[in-house]
Amino acid sequence: MVRELACRKCKFVTVGKVCPICKSSDLSPDWSSSVLVVDPANSVVAKSLGIKEKGKYALKVT
Repeated sequence: MVRELACRKCKFVTVGKVCPICKSSDLSPDWSSSVLVVDPANSVVAKSLGIKEKGKYALKVT
């Protein structure tokens, strides 16, 4: 099974070694809760979290 990692900078969840959103390699396997953003332009949740790109984001990354 592929392990998902969350970016410590933007909290995007990915299976790669580099975050496709902010290009950071500071990823953590220790994260909890997630939110899926489909339409960030019209999402109140995305706006409150500062999310501008669609995808899966962790709510807490340690």
